[in-house]
Amino acid sequence: MSDENATQGETPDIDTLATDTPEVDPIEALQAENADLKDRVLRTIAEMENLRKRTERDVADTRSYAIASFARDMLSATDALGRALLVIPADVRETADGTLKSLIEGIELAERETQRLLAKHGVSRIEAAGQKFDPHKHQAMFEVPNPNVPEGTVVQVVQEGFAIGERVLRPAMVGVAKGGPAMAPTPPENDAGIDKSA
Repeated sequence: MSDENATQGETPDIDTLATDTPEVDPIEALQAENADLKDRVLRTIAEMENLRKRTERDVADTRSYAIASFARDMLSATDALGRALLVIPADVRETADGTLKSLIEGIELAERETQRLLAKHGVSRIEAAGQKFDPHKHQAMFEVPNPNVPEGTVVQVVQEGFAIGERVLRPAMVGVAKGGPAMAPTPPENDAGIDKSA
């Protein structure tokens, strides 16, 4: 009978409709929306802070490494000055007088000043002689048979290496010892003296 009433155009009971659709408490809805907005704001603030830190790091890197290509080019000029001095035999350098002495002193002064300016801008030499070969800092040019030196030790530097900050501008070109005793591995650090063998 109720089906007939519904089909004949009678309106359904209001109490029946109220139980079919759940009532939403406006305070709870606003609190949920407020929580969602707070979450969005906190995430946006965190993203902005991360962006600020990343930008600061990028600016610092740019300042530190902006002269890297110029410094790399200057290393070629410094090498040329060093080679010019190597061409002059030591006895000639000691006994030189007049114009030749002035020329030698001028080349030495130019080389020292170039090195000073590079150091002023954060360019430093890579220590190589006597060090364990490090492929990140050294470029092996040849091996030197030497049973007196641990294998893998840099025994000859062909060309100086340079770095700017933590970045290698040019690796040191080196000769590496071969045939000596193996290098002792570096022992792992013991955690606060705890005996791990037990």
